[in-house]
Amino acid sequence: MAVHEQLGRLDAARELRGYQTEPAQMRAAAPGKVGELRLGFSIRHGRSVLHDLYRVAPLLVQRALYWDEAMPELPICSIISVGGGVLQGDRYRIEISVGEGACALVHTQSANRIHQMDANYASQHQAIDVASGAYLEYLPDFTIPYRGSRFITQTDVVVAPDATLLYGEMVLAGRKHHHVEERFGFDLLSMVVAVRRPDGRKLFSEKLLVGRDDGMIDFAVVMRGFDAFANVICVTPPDIAARIKERFETNFSPESPRAISGVSRLPNAAGLMLRAVGVESYDVRREVRRFWRIVREEARGRTLPEDFLWR
Repeated sequence: MAVHEQLGRLDAARELRGYQTEPAQMRAAAPGKVGELRLGFSIRHGRSVLHDLYRVAPLLVQRALYWDEAMPELPICSIISVGGGVLQGDRYRIEISVGEGACALVHTQSANRIHQMDANYASQHQAIDVASGAYLEYLPDFTIPYRGSRFITQTDVVVAPDATLLYGEMVLAGRKHHHVEERFGFDLLSMVVAVRRPDGRKLFSEKLLVGRDDGMIDFAVVMRGFDAFANVICVTPPDIAARIKERFETNFSPESPRAISGVSRLPNAAGLMLRAVGVESYDVRREVRRFWRIVREEARGRTLPEDFLWR
């Protein structure tokens, strides 16, 4: 499916009906506002390598590096945005595929900042394919929607039954230290994840939709007292999922907790999901790292260095 066709499916989303005005500066999806990135990993000469790389600014990956001392066979790619943030009318497409038996880690250089908008919206489509026996850690940094921003993203995932995918979405309530009105001051945040097997069998899908003046945001069982949250899915074989769940301890302290986290089973024995909320981004990162370490140890038999990636 062509990139414009995939992004066009997002344009038809019901929640975007009120945000179709064209920006005065440059029309939506004009040349220079459509970023594309394609990463393909496979086994070559006995090790995992980045064999396929296609990039269109503002999205950029330079090369794969091997700087994880605990897992030296792991190619690591950092996604760089040279545009300084996501603007109104921007359209992004990211495609990641990991071939049979290969492994990879993909992350972002910094937070994904969604700038204030007075027209239109920004959208992103991601396609992830993890083949038989493969292992992928895709852990972007926080998404920070600024006041008045509109952002929609959809992630379509295909995972083989004996493969493992660790994919995380982390979001801040806005630039809460910049201005009081920044906290949940964005107009729209829509995030969809859909997972299926290579034969087309659907495993599960989830949609997170938050709009301006959503009264449920500050319910006690939602985000009251917290400004950061994460949804991290681990699609993995049932035996690995069982070991991970047994090891991960729910974090809940009724007395002024900095963070709350817990793991639940995904439908159709697909794996696990970590949900975490925290006061600050580092509180949530701590819980994600705790889960990440256990996933890597159980799925690959390798540890996660204490100062690795997020410090």
